[in-house]
Amino acid sequence: MEFGIVETSSTLMTDFLQKCGGYAVVDGGFATELERHGAELNDPLWSAKCLFSSPHLVRKVHLDYLHAGASIIITASYQATIQGFVAKGLSEEEAELLLRRSVEVACEAREIYFDKCTKGSFDDSGNISRRPVLVAASIGSYGAYLADGSDGKYGDAVTLKTLKDFHRRRLQILAKSGANLIAFETIPNKLEAKAYAELLEEEEINIPAWFSFNSKDGINVVSGDSILECVSIADSCKRVVAVGINCTPPRFIHGLVLSIKKATSKPIVIYPNSGETYNAGLKQWTKSSGVVVDEDFVSYIGKWREAGASLFGGCCRTTPNTIRAISRAELGYRAKLLRLINTMPHEPNEATRLSELDP
Repeated sequence: MEFGIVETSSTLMTDFLQKCGGYAVVDGGFATELERHGAELNDPLWSAKCLFSSPHLVRKVHLDYLHAGASIIITASYQATIQGFVAKGLSEEEAELLLRRSVEVACEAREIYFDKCTKGSFDDSGNISRRPVLVAASIGSYGAYLADGSDGKYGDAVTLKTLKDFHRRRLQILAKSGANLIAFETIPNKLEAKAYAELLEEEEINIPAWFSFNSKDGINVVSGDSILECVSIADSCKRVVAVGINCTPPRFIHGLVLSIKKATSKPIVIYPNSGETYNAGLKQWTKSSGVVVDEDFVSYIGKWREAGASLFGGCCRTTPNTIRAISRAELGYRAKLLRLINTMPHEPNEATRLSELDP
């Protein structure tokens, strides 16, 4: 039975990418959109606060990204922890219900979107086909719960056992909540990656997962640990079906994808932030060099695809407009690829396709 579960998990992402034409679009920044719709997120729970204060806004943001072209929507559970909810005065039972609710709201949004497609409502690309959509249950790092800007440098007091004990119950709940996969996001160090990998095995989690790390220098993860060592941990776990980078400036992505390719053959997921800098003390984003507007994201996509990535989206400070631009770029790429294949007398290899398609 165990072998069967792992084998089924390993095919989900490859089958999904095949249905999407080889490349898929992930959604974008969540808190950014919640704030734009009026949510006040200056709170230790951050976007998870809206799970009980304004779930209709959570649903609205999911729908906005689906209409923008996303095929993977990530739940508002990044900052949702049992410990964090209890600290706000909720019971453990209420905390667990809110974790499940994060997935329920995303699934509700997907059904609303599918219903509109069935009724013939057109999206921005004039497409009424019912593309596959996955719901990914987000799990943020221990550092996200601390909200102290530690960047994964937890110190000797935080051990592998500490991290596993912290994440275990949340993982158990989200894995049985109806999500299609678990998204371990913004992983800051190899210790936390190891904790996740061991938990997936120990708990015999029967849905697949992806690991996405973040970097501030384009070489290592934010704690200073080697990206190669971190990716190797993910690669060795059979339940991990994709590996990548999130919440990292776009200018670092290309080199990081090339590094990831050295340590794994699994699909690579990338969803960078806008390039702005987060000030943990002020709890706000500030302008900095390297900020990327929506049009620039599109110009990067071809390079990231050529380097080896196959899932593209956005993180903090990106919007549905960003995802719409990425979606249109991917639709255009697939259309060109089909035309190229149809006009060639023989099956082209991937190198030929890329040289023909990308500037």
